[in-house]
Amino acid sequence: MPIAFAIGMRLDPSPVWTCPFCPLLCDDRPASAPGCALAEAGLQACRWPVGAACPAARIDGQPATLEAALAAAAQRLARSRQPLIGGWGTDVAGARALTTLAEATGAFCDAAAGEALSQTLRVQQDRGGYTTTLAEVREHADLIVMVGRGVLTRAPRLLERVLDGRATPPQIVHLDAPGELPDTLVRLHLLVAEKTPAAAEALASPALATLAAQLKAARYAVLVWEPAQLGAHAALCIERLMQLLQRLNQTTRAAGLPIGGADGAMTAQYVHAWRTGLPLRSRHGPRGLEHDPLRFGAPRLLADGAVDLLLWVASFPGQVVGGVPAAAGLPRIVLGLPALAAQLGDARHTVFIPVATPGVHADGHLFRVDGAVLMPLHALQHDGLPGVAAVVDTLTQSLAPGRAAA
Repeated sequence: MPIAFAIGMRLDPSPVWTCPFCPLLCDDRPASAPGCALAEAGLQACRWPVGAACPAARIDGQPATLEAALAAAAQRLARSRQPLIGGWGTDVAGARALTTLAEATGAFCDAAAGEALSQTLRVQQDRGGYTTTLAEVREHADLIVMVGRGVLTRAPRLLERVLDGRATPPQIVHLDAPGELPDTLVRLHLLVAEKTPAAAEALASPALATLAAQLKAARYAVLVWEPAQLGAHAALCIERLMQLLQRLNQTTRAAGLPIGGADGAMTAQYVHAWRTGLPLRSRHGPRGLEHDPLRFGAPRLLADGAVDLLLWVASFPGQVVGGVPAAAGLPRIVLGLPALAAQLGDARHTVFIPVATPGVHADGHLFRVDGAVLMPLHALQHDGLPGVAAVVDTLTQSLAPGRAAA
């Protein structure tokens, strides 16, 4: 469906546009006709009414100038002794600036998608892993297994991206067992490995036995999953998937393709890791950098009252639905796209600064879902909204020189 914007959104008919609204970062269609419901919804969320001025910043629920909001945010940040930097819905430049701010303030760091990122990373740290790229899937995969739910919701054009131009398309199988996925993956592993219980399992689950045979016969099988949709036992499911891939690679080729890290989460993870040596769910404290994926998750820190200020960054539309985390009386600094202003809830202790969405209001860079490519983002039009990096750099510079980290 073609989209037209009357203000601040003159969509360039040129095909050179990278869509920032899902982890695939598709760059083969113009913004005027993206051919993707998720892209259309994202563009719609980034607009504001015809004739309206650039959305205003807010201090405690009241409209304010950008300068006043920056000053108020800087004052509250300077008073904080245990801040949490969360959300991280931004691009590479924004993530670099936030990491610098975290080092200056002794902040905890976590992303809105921190739980899914952490579950995947913990399995890779413990057991290693087998992952692939979109190009490898498109060139070599002859069997694609969609594990669980949510893959095509998170990345609507995934199959199109990996099937385009294929003379012989791969087989596509969906494997879903709500509430029983970890056990189902164990049974599938037994069938692939031809363990003793496999014969009885084949009789009980002929569909699973068929899938096991397909996996063993494939020249290059790819398992695809969305970590955030694997439920409470996500880490166990991912561990089972990696064990299955390890077994398959003894006799053939197989790899995984997790579809996660949208809305800047993967980019934040990568930038924090290359700047500090550790991933998110870390603390820049008086004892140096500490990483604890369980204790330093944003939901737990907020529930325990372990922080005295929340800096939440959400410049992508996918982060609007969940709103902004809140705790009674907790000061918040929110850097978000204009639509997020309606999701603040009790704004009495909140400074809200509208920021540009990379790939819509500003240029930038994001890492693609497979981590193999850093994709450039091009603004459809520069609308006067500041970028996250510019706002965060201003806040960092406003801190008193030599401030000790909390």
